[in-house]
Amino acid sequence: MKKTFNVNGACRPEKHYMVDLGSRLNAIREMVDNGEYFTINRARQFGKTTTLKALAVSLKKDYEVVSLDFQTIVLERCLV
Repeated sequence: MKKTFNVNGACRPEKHYMVDLGSRLNAIREMVDNGEYFTINRARQFGKTTTLKALAVSLKKDYEVVSLDFQTIVLERCLV
């Protein structure tokens, strides 16, 4: 299959052209291993979701990875 440029959603390396995330993932992995916090904040279409999905794949051999989508969480108001 021919690779294409993706402008919607997360990139998949086997399907889309994308930058090498290796050094970025290694830096984040070092923070995770050291128990440090990190944030990923950039403008739209900058690779945040792609980076987090690649990070989840690389971490799942050594860590329990939990993915939350705060846009789909439904909060109910409890009257006590």
